[in-house]
Amino acid sequence: MIKREKQTAQWLVSAYHALNEHFGNLHWWPGDSPLEIIVGAILTQNTAWQNVEKAIVNLKAAHLLSSEALLAMPESDLAEMIRPSGYYNIKARRLKSFFIFLQDCFHGNLDVMLGEEIKTLREKLLQVKGIGEETADSILLYAVGKPVFVVDAYTRRILTRHGVIRESLAYVEIQRLFMKHLPHDAPLYNQYHALLVNTGKNYCNKKKPQCQACPLNHLNELQVSDIYRQ
Repeated sequence: MIKREKQTAQWLVSAYHALNEHFGNLHWWPGDSPLEIIVGAILTQNTAWQNVEKAIVNLKAAHLLSSEALLAMPESDLAEMIRPSGYYNIKARRLKSFFIFLQDCFHGNLDVMLGEEIKTLREKLLQVKGIGEETADSILLYAVGKPVFVVDAYTRRILTRHGVIRESLAYVEIQRLFMKHLPHDAPLYNQYHALLVNTGKNYCNKKKPQCQACPLNHLNELQVSDIYRQ
């Protein structure tokens, strides 16, 4: 088990350096304010980022990118504004749920929410309808600046293909691997997550992975121990 832990730590560190050298600083997450990042985190569910950008442009053009405006706006009107993001009726409902939560728990004051203790805020966010672990952690990392590692489908796929985890490992267990073996540093987690996303998009895609060209190709596959197979 100790050997396995050491192998995992070495792989995670080596992978970061390989990807960082390949891609450079990715300056992720794009957004001019914590509120814009939160809106983007909700809208990006099940869609490509370029679609989210179009929806945010619509909100900005109509001067609606504020907690007051989004809370007051009828859900049907909001859905039309964010139509480019896909699943717009569902996402409008989720945005409204978040801003109702912000009003009810923090009197609509985003700065107060941003100052909440990390564990408490995560628990509260997960109570908001439509906000799951990945979205909550994206808000904590990118909008609040807390050292919380975000796990997404790309992360799971890359680690599975390299034998670091089994595919069905729970979100929190994958997250724990990164947070146990890497420093608790928000900029590091920010960049690492962005690197994995870009690797997943450009090389480790679902149906036709480009393994030979992948910057992680030189890393040896780990031997998955029984603890990850059970």
